[in-house]
Amino acid sequence: MKYSLIEIAKSCIFLCLFSFASYSHAKPVKNGFDLSETTIPSDKIFIGGPPRDGIPSIDKPEFLSANKADFLNDKDRILGVYHLGEARAYPIRILNWHEIVNDKFKDQAVAVTYCPLCGSGVVYNAEIDGKPYEFGVSGLLYNSDVLLYDRETETLWSQILSKAISGKLVDKTLEILPSSHTSWKAWRTKYPNSKVLSTNTGYSRNYAHSPYGSYDNDVITYFPVEFKSKRYHPKERVLGITLKDKQKVYPFTELAKNKSNTFTDTFENETLTIEFDAENRDGVIKNSKGEIVPSINTFWFAWYGFHPKGEIYQFN
Repeated sequence: MKYSLIEIAKSCIFLCLFSFASYSHAKPVKNGFDLSETTIPSDKIFIGGPPRDGIPSIDKPEFLSANKADFLNDKDRILGVYHLGEARAYPIRILNWHEIVNDKFKDQAVAVTYCPLCGSGVVYNAEIDGKPYEFGVSGLLYNSDVLLYDRETETLWSQILSKAISGKLVDKTLEILPSSHTSWKAWRTKYPNSKVLSTNTGYSRNYAHSPYGSYDNDVITYFPVEFKSKRYHPKERVLGITLKDKQKVYPFTELAKNKSNTFTDTFENETLTIEFDAENRDGVIKNSKGEIVPSINTFWFAWYGFHPKGEIYQFN
């Protein structure tokens, strides 16, 4: 990729706003996707800059053993997955450039997704009604979050909602698989035999360089979101869950105030156990049966943009 994703994002905001006016009396089509029947307002869907598949997914991932991943340092962020007895780490420095890895654990199709603008890494069972699907980057955004699309039906999916918002599979949901958004050191310590996504992706990218610069720490966001809150820094990491169609979010700045890294909480009449790593901004939530409750580790502004009425955990 010869162009800077930051420059594209900045220059594209005006283009998107202009496009909305241009399409006001026409069938809304963006990046080749028909948006005339979406479950979210089509005028809230922005063109992110690159065209459909302009950010290419990794469809034939290659892996290294942990001791050969010398391109990673201890503090590098990774999206870690332990599934069907296999541990794999997907470096954020690679996901920043590709956003989706279409992978398989044994014979099960799995989609590893990451939105750099929202800092959200979500891993899905990519089988829907028993059929495997392959996902790509649509080049469209809703609430600054990537809209995925499946190549079989060209249905658009919201990553943070984990739900289809238009197309043949509209209103279908994707099953979230447990994952860790943590440091390479923390993951390697827990899973020393983990495999690591290789930089041999088939594309020429500078994986030592982030195309987003200091975005993860800046207060700025590049695209509009429907709802905003100044309660925390926009890029504060949070752990969000959905139970019985209700949401609750656990900001790590609040979690870090606990003396113990494990505590219980009650939400929607469920007793939950929250286990967290404040240093690495990672955590897992379990129900009373010890089962993992699907959660999303993302930026505060992104979670609030989707769920402004949700509960917020505050340390007392």
